Amino acid sequence: MIEVTKLDLDSTKRSIVITDIHASLKLFKQLLEKVNYIDDDYLFINGDLCEKGPNSLEVVRFVRALKKKSEHVFVTKGNCDVIYRPVFDGMNGITGYMKKQRYSILNEMMEKHGKTLEDFPNLEKLAAFYRLYFQQEIEWLESLPVAYETADHIMIHAGIDNHDNWLHTEESVALSVPSFYELCHQAGKPVIVGHWPVVNYRTQQVCSNNPLIDLDKRVIALDGGNQIKRDGQLNALIIENGHYSYTYVDELTEEASIKKNHTDSTGRIGTVTYPNYELEIIGKEEYFTLCEIKNLGIKQWVKNEYIASSEGKVCCTDDLSTTFLSVAENEKVWVIENKCAGYTLVKNSNGEVGWVPDDCFE
Repeated sequence: MIEVTKLDLDSTKRSIVITDIHASLKLFKQLLEKVNYIDDDYLFINGDLCEKGPNSLEVVRFVRALKKKSEHVFVTKGNCDVIYRPVFDGMNGITGYMKKQRYSILNEMMEKHGKTLEDFPNLEKLAAFYRLYFQQEIEWLESLPVAYETADHIMIHAGIDNHDNWLHTEESVALSVPSFYELCHQAGKPVIVGHWPVVNYRTQQVCSNNPLIDLDKRVIALDGGNQIKRDGQLNALIIENGHYSYTYVDELTEEASIKKNHTDSTGRIGTVTYPNYELEIIGKEEYFTLCEIKNLGIKQWVKNEYIASSEGKVCCTDDLSTTFLSVAENEKVWVIENKCAGYTLVKNSNGEVGWVPDDCFE
């Protein structure tokens, strides 16, 4: 049985839910400013403060300060927040992760004291180092509940088991279950999760990192792929007077203005996304190739520059929008990729990500 904290909220106050900050202190502060966060709001931070981005320790300390300042701040733990556990459990595979993942709280903690992995002959010595210098941070992260339950929602990082009593969810599921939206649950209220980037669910929809709000399935998925997807974003869900809205911030900086109208007539939508990269070529055009996504059996038009062959397999080289966008004269967009032939990949003000002909910018 997981640790769940039940809350009795004042329904007249606004609730803000943010998940998967992933060590992005700058974006987190920008998002709090964008939603006009005040101490009187209920602020839920739904796991994964740490990893992927450059500021794990700073985010942990900043969020701890927020909690001390306001009794309306609630934080759940995510799988990335307990990344120290394998060190304490003597699991040698964690060293490979640390070598591969430059931005990790484990590496940050060593760097703060001028240490590297080579300074520790075994995990026991490394664990002793973490306990000596960072016991407060570790104890605080470990003390976080796995879930919060209110009258109207369950906030949990990754998901719940499909039990008649969801409280019997295994912690490994709560922190790490993949693709929760595609599963079922028996809780009688919406479950608000992060962990699995929402764009992974949009293989046959307009490409977007915006929250997925499905009250029929009683799932609200918020992970905008911040620090994981190159067009990813940090999302905030706002619950006020029983209504849902959202906003986001991202790291895209190149703004462009559309010079002439373009109405897409192809109707092409979708996304190639993890882990469904293997392709079968069906037909080729000048700029895009029609492919079947082998794991899914669906067809997508993939930009030619992102198709590569290796060891007898044809693959898309990265997560990639296969959506074509319509745009209007003077519309502002943010450029994601402008080095491909014929088309530019952009994000519009609605958070939709797709391809636009280059002559729209001329």
